[in-house]
This record gives sequence, C-alpha cells and structure tokens, in this order.
Amino acid sequence: MIIPFNKPFLTGNEIEYIQQAVASGKISGNGDFTRLCQDYFKQRFGFHKCLLTTSCTDALEMAAILLDIGPGDEVIMPCYTFVSTANAFVLRGAKIVLVDSLPDHPNMDVTQVEGLITEKTKAIVVVHYAGYAVDMDPIMELSEKYGIKVVEDAAQAIDSFYKEKPLGGIGHLGTFSFHETKNIQSGEGGMLVINDPSLAKRAEIIWEKGTDRAAFFRGEIDKYGWVDVGSSFLPSEITAAFLWAQLEQLDVIQAQRKIVWEDYFQAFSQFEIKSKLLSKNYLELLKKEAELFSFTFPAPSKMANAHIFFLVFENIHSRTAYISYLKSKGILGVFHYQSLHQSPFFKKRFPESNSLAANFPNSDRFSDCLLRLPLFHELPRLSFEFFPTGDSRE
Repeated sequence: MIIPFNKPFLTGNEIEYIQQAVASGKISGNGDFTRLCQDYFKQRFGFHKCLLTTSCTDALEMAAILLDIGPGDEVIMPCYTFVSTANAFVLRGAKIVLVDSLPDHPNMDVTQVEGLITEKTKAIVVVHYAGYAVDMDPIMELSEKYGIKVVEDAAQAIDSFYKEKPLGGIGHLGTFSFHETKNIQSGEGGMLVINDPSLAKRAEIIWEKGTDRAAFFRGEIDKYGWVDVGSSFLPSEITAAFLWAQLEQLDVIQAQRKIVWEDYFQAFSQFEIKSKLLSKNYLELLKKEAELFSFTFPAPSKMANAHIFFLVFENIHSRTAYISYLKSKGILGVFHYQSLHQSPFFKKRFPESNSLAANFPNSDRFSDCLLRLPLFHELPRLSFEFFPTGDSRE
C-alpha cells in the first residue's frame, strides 16, 4: 500500500526512555515511568486515580471485577462496539443488553437506555466512538436515579471532551487504549481511570493480582498478602517508558491529527451528499453503466480528538466499490465493527435476544456502510487519488 490505514508515530524519545528503564533495573511495572504516565493524566485531566494496564481490554476486565459483576447481572452497552467492551462483562457471567446507535452517528442512542433498565441492571457502559462524546448528562442522571454504575469505554477518546469535561472522567470508571492505532500509543497498552474515590483502594488491589503489594511498597503496611481477586494487569516499565515519550508530545500529535482531519473534511465537503461521483475510471472499476455514490461524514467538533475520519455510504455495495477504488490507488480504507447482535457468539450465548435483531437498524447500517479512511501523523496531504472523479477534485 502507498498509503496504509495506520502508521504508528514515533516522537524520537521512545528508545532513549526504554534504555533508561532497562538501565534502572526496574522493568517489571509500577516503576518511575508508570508513575509519570499516571500522574500526567491526573494532573492534566483531573482524574482521581489512574492505573496503567496492558490493554484497554484489561482495563475493562478490571472494571467488571471492581463493580462485582456476576451471573444474573445485566450490563447495558451499545450494539456497535468492539467485542472487548462486551467480553469483559460476559467473562464475569453477565447478560449483555444492547442499545442501538443514533440515526446519524455510531454512538449509542441514550434515549433507549432507561427502557432497558431492570432490577438486574448493574452497569451502563458507554463507548465514545471516534472520540465523539456520548450525551453523558442523561446517562449520569439515570445512574443517580437507579443507583447504577457507569463505565466509559474511552478507548478512542483521549483528549476528547463533553461540555469541557474530559471523556473517561465523567462516569464512575473510564478505560483508555494505547494500541498502535490510537492517537497516543505504546504498541499495546491501556489505562483504568477511577473517578469514584470509594473504588480506588480496591482497584489498586485488583491491579496488583489481588494483593496489597502496592501499599506495602509505599511503606503503608509491613507485609502484603492475598486480599481479593485480581490478575496481572500491570504493563512493564518498557511499555510505560514508550508511552511517556508519546504523552510528552500529546499536544503536537493532536495538532497534526486535527490538520489531517480538517483536510479530509474540507475535501469531502466539496461534494454534496447524494452527489453523483462518476468518471470513466470509476465506471470501469464497477463494470456498470452508472453508480450513485453518496455518503455522509461527521461534522467537525472542537471537543473531539481527530481519532477517526469516517464516511457512511448509502449501502454496502457503494462502500465495497469505494474500498476497491482506493485499493486500486494503493490506499487502504477499512470498515469497522459488526453489530454485536449479529455475531455467532452473541446469538449462541443469548438466544433469547435473537428475536430483538430488528431493533438495531442503525447499528447494522453502520456495520454495512461505515468506512474509515487512513489517518495518522505523517499522512501526506490529500490528492485526487481519494476521489473517483477523474483527474482532479474540481
């Protein structure tokens, strides 16, 4: 590919900091670089407590343990999300209750949530797709009304905001991803944010394999032992050192990504929705006489973080044709999630939900019609190659 979907950006200090971590003799985790990263998020965004993890999946699994999710509990979440959002709670025995997307955006339709709450509902999980905030005020009102905890899956939402509040810092718990496809990355990596102070002490115990070892190392107790359930969620200092080099350049990275995102927006804004984008090359590619090629795309937001630029096509055929067109130009565009209710596992695990399949038309539409375009720090300025309109964008 001439233009891949993603290219991890290196700030230049990653190797130096990794060498420092190795030279320190402390590379197993929860060392100096771990604390630097965790303190950065606390100070910059005002999060109460932050714990680095090996992935956002691990952070979600910690959240499920921390909230005592178990068999018989129900957890409400969007139908249009990655499987990790659901797996974390399914692993604890919970039933997943799905919410459809908004008609004009992949985020969950919060107006549907209250009707899904039962006496078994233990948590609501929101996913901020593409760094665009779910409408959190009504979610937190439902949390207060029914005594339900809220988890923000903010995997894509570092440095995104809702009414000036940082995403991941509004619900009781927040989770982040530092996978190589994210704005800030460490290859693999994640973080659990604890915004409810009453959960902070236990979160650290779960993080440390169910022991109070962290308190021991701080000199708060004279020995440590097994006091709760937990697992090995800590990343190594090597991962934390890499992440620190990225966090130091967060503003630089964000500024460049926003330039790329705005470049996309301005370019695609030249075409009216429902416009016919026809050319000889495009028609030859489709091997048809004509094709209506229409799409929508997200509006710019000062609160979003330029994580994804996506197009939503009129149907799966138009999307497939455009993917083929891009590939012919050496450009990799990729679709995204498949609706959870359509998955073989969900149908098998929750057969009683199969009758509700028709309740997720918006999620299914995004599964069939949404396409993500390449977006990374070093992406070259857009050219006519993105646009099947002959030899220019005019």
